[in-house]
Amino acid sequence: MKITFLGAAGTVTGSKTLIEHEGHRVLVDCGLFQGFKQLRLRNWQPFEVKPSTIDAVVLTHAHLDHSGYLPALVRDGFHGAIHTTPASVKLAAILLADSGRLQEEEAEFANRRGYSKHHPALALYTEADAQRVDKHFRPLALGEAREIAPGFVLTLRQAGHILGAAMAELKVDGKTLLFSGDLGRPNDPITFKPDTVSHCDILFVESTYGNRHHPKQDTEALLADVVCRTVRRGGVVVIPSFAVERAQTLLLLLFRLKQAKRIPDVPIYLNSPMAGAVTTLFHEFHDELRLSETDVESMCRGVHFVRTVEESKALNRSTRPAVMIAGSGMATGGRVLHHIAAFGPDKKNTLLFAGFQAGGTRGALIVAGADSVRMFGEDVPIRAEVVALEHLSAHADGDEILAWLSAFKAPPMHTFVMHGEPEAADTLRRNIEHRYGWRVDVPEHKQSIVL
Repeated sequence: MKITFLGAAGTVTGSKTLIEHEGHRVLVDCGLFQGFKQLRLRNWQPFEVKPSTIDAVVLTHAHLDHSGYLPALVRDGFHGAIHTTPASVKLAAILLADSGRLQEEEAEFANRRGYSKHHPALALYTEADAQRVDKHFRPLALGEAREIAPGFVLTLRQAGHILGAAMAELKVDGKTLLFSGDLGRPNDPITFKPDTVSHCDILFVESTYGNRHHPKQDTEALLADVVCRTVRRGGVVVIPSFAVERAQTLLLLLFRLKQAKRIPDVPIYLNSPMAGAVTTLFHEFHDELRLSETDVESMCRGVHFVRTVEESKALNRSTRPAVMIAGSGMATGGRVLHHIAAFGPDKKNTLLFAGFQAGGTRGALIVAGADSVRMFGEDVPIRAEVVALEHLSAHADGDEILAWLSAFKAPPMHTFVMHGEPEAADTLRRNIEHRYGWRVDVPEHKQSIVL
């Protein structure tokens, strides 16, 4: 058996791990590289093996750094099945179509404004490419086993993190391989905690927050403080947000704060058609979450769901206090860029980043204190208050990952730490070795191992 790390090795994004055994190939996750330009350029390189030679894809969850390359894979010849949870099937369909549409819009805008170095600027894939992925999905319920290729048996386990997220357990050649995907937090307000696991032979564990500890302060109190002081200044709170789980968590917390009269009754706008579509799935799959159907209905009460481009543009002319939640979460694209351009230059406003910002993204630059960021071919000054609220992260932190590992009754033969920036991955590696004495490595991009 041969395993090759084609992404999320030495970085958080681009998750792809290829497993080859007796002439068959299975790819675990198929994500986009995001962040630094040298990473994004990998998305344009030919895939390392012919997509037509891959028997199956396992998708741990729908986030684009795990799913976002699927349209290119299918367009370039993959014709097998994509196995994931029923909720992830529907989420991925929404996210991928939006990703293709945004790429087309951004390429068209760059060509119209003439600020791209490429002539013409092209989309990595189109919305039509993304929609062709849908027919390849094969939903698999948590806990059910399925042979997905000769000699490969897949079982999905609860991972928390977001709706539909799963760990992937693969039995291959008498060995059990476990891919954690992205692990959620044990006390997340929306998702269930990850399943405990007692055994596997080879472990692939994420490390997004492997070198950090989530703050212990009251998240609602901190969010209330940000909103209240911004409103007192007469400003607008702009929140770049992921459409899945993060936007819904924000709506839930803001609803609770309004109900308790801990924040003023200012308008709340969800300026993300994709987040609106995802929120409808929370109704359908509420039994897979900590939320009741009443909870889902309540958190949407009083929220203005922005649908059209005209409505979105009108928000940028707003002169009254408000909370505006818009995609994308790392300010890499989407409607939030126009909000940052409109409100970022004024110190009475606040840019609130509610989660991990990958290196090289606009979100990471702003959080690090950049005086300006480049958008739409121009440098936009950042004078607004900038707040990084890491309390809302959907990723387990270093201690929570170590606590999850404590359920193993015996050490895996080998553990690989992935999905982290170099410092985060290496910190988690050292801590696992120190606490448990396991054999642990941090793989490099395109590194192969033979078992």
